[in-house]
Amino acid sequence: MFRTSDIVLIAVMVAVAALTYKAKREAEEQLAAVQKIHAQIRYEEDTIDLLKADWSLLTQPSRLQKLAELYKSQLELEPVSARQIGGIGDLPAKSLDIQDILNGRQGGMADNSDQAPLDSKDPVVTGGIAQ
Repeated sequence: MFRTSDIVLIAVMVAVAALTYKAKREAEEQLAAVQKIHAQIRYEEDTIDLLKADWSLLTQPSRLQKLAELYKSQLELEPVSARQIGGIGDLPAKSLDIQDILNGRQGGMADNSDQAPLDSKDPVVTGGIAQ
């Protein structure tokens, strides 16, 4: 009746059918996951659009003007005069001691030269070239 080769071929066909079914099922699961992610992205984009619309409504100058007038007593807001706006030239210069110049310290916000010894190199290396 059945020869050994027939039984082997039937077993191979069943195994291939099982592998094909498994691959198809995994592909469908991946497709469902991708569709779920696309739906989440669409939801987030719609939410962003809604928030942008709300923000544009909340920041309308006419609305802000009405709120400023309504809460004028609590906020104590006043218009800015032109004299209040200054340039960099209006800022006072920082005084520099002679000792600072001799030690090579120019001062400034990022000046931490008093924390490291004068004869050692700065341990912080910035940029792409190490010295």
